[in-house]
Amino acid sequence: MAETEPRAVVDAHLAAWESGDPAAVAASAASYADPDSGGVLTGDALTAHAARMLACFPGPRFQVDRVTADAGAATVSWTLRAGHRAAYLGLPATNGAVTVSGADLVTLDQDGAHVRRTYDRLALAESLGYAARFVPAADDTREYGLSARVPMDRTDRPGALVLTWLQIRDDAEAADVDLLSVEIVKSLRATRGFLGATTFDAGDRKFTLSAFDRPESLRAVHARPHQRAMRRFFRSGLCARVHTSVWYAASARDYARCPGCAAVVADGAACACGWTPEQAATL
Repeated sequence: MAETEPRAVVDAHLAAWESGDPAAVAASAASYADPDSGGVLTGDALTAHAARMLACFPGPRFQVDRVTADAGAATVSWTLRAGHRAAYLGLPATNGAVTVSGADLVTLDQDGAHVRRTYDRLALAESLGYAARFVPAADDTREYGLSARVPMDRTDRPGALVLTWLQIRDDAEAADVDLLSVEIVKSLRATRGFLGATTFDAGDRKFTLSAFDRPESLRAVHARPHQRAMRRFFRSGLCARVHTSVWYAASARDYARCPGCAAVVADGAACACGWTPEQAATL
């Protein structure tokens, strides 16, 4: 084989991705693998994988940084820039852009070109504005996940709590639920009785715990974003199970440690140096 052949194959393969045509990608490689492919792919499986990746990251553009080639192989280092229009690794679409560096090892034999692509999925996620956190999936007694808090300036004692959890089936569904949750919380933040919310994932369930100043304020939950989420469950097949419940406080106690004398002080009382738990919100 002539020395120019591997470089020509590299250029053709990158051009196939940039064309946005999954069939062209499959035609440009006898076999292919990358960190998201789940193994070595050929034919229709490669076409399907390329279609998924192009739907998630449309309009890819490769800047070739370096190519090293001989008669039967080539290594190309590149920087990829693309849009982000679908969920990736459970991350909802940002409708922004991604930039990530990687490399392709291309080898040639009688069957054609064999492409082995490498890139850092953590770097890709960070490019989308996400920070990596590593937790085990589960141990003998617990399932692990992620959590987030929606703080508000109000410090009222909650008069009612709403607990919701949804059982999700895959990363794409998880991303849909996250987007719906964001819209619901946005609508709640504009209401007078909303005190804040905490969301947390554990195993295949997504939980939301929302706090309200009094039971009458729960009407805010039924705004349009929440109605859209309910329609997605009842009419469009979103999620496998949903739980929702309302809780009223039987008792509530607050304690805080004085930053000066380290005494533990109950809500409504003061320590010996005059500090009260109400001051903690301003620290």
